[in-house]
Amino acid sequence: MGIVIGIDVGGSTTKIVGMENGRMVSPLMVKASDPKASIFGAFGRFLDDNKITLSMVDRIMVTGVGSAAIDEQIYGIPAIRVDEFRAIGRGGLFLSGLEHAVIVSMGTGTALVAAEGDHAEHILGTGVGGGTLLGLSNRMLNIRDFNSLIATANGGKLEHVDLAVDDLTTAQIPTLPAGTTASNFGRISDLAAPGDIAMGIFNLVFQAIGVTAVLAARLERTEKIVLIGTLTEVSYAREIFDKLEVLYGVKFLIPRHAEFATSAGAALCGVLGEVTK
Repeated sequence: MGIVIGIDVGGSTTKIVGMENGRMVSPLMVKASDPKASIFGAFGRFLDDNKITLSMVDRIMVTGVGSAAIDEQIYGIPAIRVDEFRAIGRGGLFLSGLEHAVIVSMGTGTALVAAEGDHAEHILGTGVGGGTLLGLSNRMLNIRDFNSLIATANGGKLEHVDLAVDDLTTAQIPTLPAGTTASNFGRISDLAAPGDIAMGIFNLVFQAIGVTAVLAARLERTEKIVLIGTLTEVSYAREIFDKLEVLYGVKFLIPRHAEFATSAGAALCGVLGEVTK
């Protein structure tokens, strides 16, 4: 078999990887508002960057919300649509090296998938995600991009925004350490600085995703939660999820190339012949 290409067409970005002899080839991400244009643009750039000719490509596996824009072929090569949840499950397990986990795909919104071996099933989803981060930062801080929001949050203090357990009681609660968030934005005042508010927005979004993931993991009887998607690149994510690990006794993993997990999963489905639509 030649190279199998996996393409994940999201709402604002398109991610592409190749699979050859069991390894992932040069993942690539492009931004575009038009799904069809971004697919062809990403595919052409991927071939050029990796010195790959069309004759070397066996098939193209397409998934994601924008995959419906593609017909049956791309430049004469068969293009096959893959169920997104199957791609999320396959890709999350492949990159993490696990056999059983809850895979949390953090994009504009968030999808949670139970994955074990060759089985993947959508558990639930939440509208809290990257769109929430940017929507709140736009309204509250007049900031419209991730890099500016991350820079603004540098040095921000959650105690100027969030209400913690030790703000409410001096009694010791065994399952709730003193610094545990009792209410996101429950302490905000007119004196809160932009950095405090930015940090509060990150904490709100990642805690909401993390707690939802913990509940899903308990339902699936696993302690392993794999985080994938573009939000894994946010530096504050690891810090917030580390605290949730201690609080709930789970393990959050962010594998290398986590933002490309769904496209890698789509390519793997092509290699293994696991196509559902």
